Amino acid sequence: MSSPLRIALAKANAATAAQLADLGRQTFQDTFAATTAPADMAAFLAETFGPAQQLAELQDSANTFLLAHMQGALVGYAKLREPSALGLPEGEDAPAGRLEVERLYVAEDWLGTGLGAALMRAVLALADELHCHAVVLGVWEKNARALAFYQRFGFREIGAHDFQMGQTVDRDLILRKGLAGR
Repeated sequence: MSSPLRIALAKANAATAAQLADLGRQTFQDTFAATTAPADMAAFLAETFGPAQQLAELQDSANTFLLAHMQGALVGYAKLREPSALGLPEGEDAPAGRLEVERLYVAEDWLGTGLGAALMRAVLALADELHCHAVVLGVWEKNARALAFYQRFGFREIGAHDFQMGQTVDRDLILRKGLAGR
């Protein structure tokens, strides 16, 4: 019997953009609302997770979205960008083969089920297919659950940067995972 989980590349269309906008808003708010001023959160969500913004991101050739569906419902996703300059000295060009996980979110009801791990395995498989030499990402320094998750996959800290939402400024750690043979 096959698993009800399906992870696939996103199609760049309005329906997918609307689904991503809804799930992106919800997962981001679930993760960060308790530590962010409500006005800052509302402005960030409106700017970042509107359907038009999601459609533009889907249509950007540097972005790839992996969507996780369970029994037809979108329950998680990863937004990837290649190439990425995250963690490199300012002004340095992003080299080919450096994939960034800009977002990896799972609906709250699916946390702890292995869905996030399945998404990360799909990300790493795609990085391998693309012949990437490294995967990088930023994660809030106070998100212990996410830090432990990424460490289990072999990511290591290489730096930090500020992440600003309105008046709220958080520190994100920059993590990197080198890929074997590259």
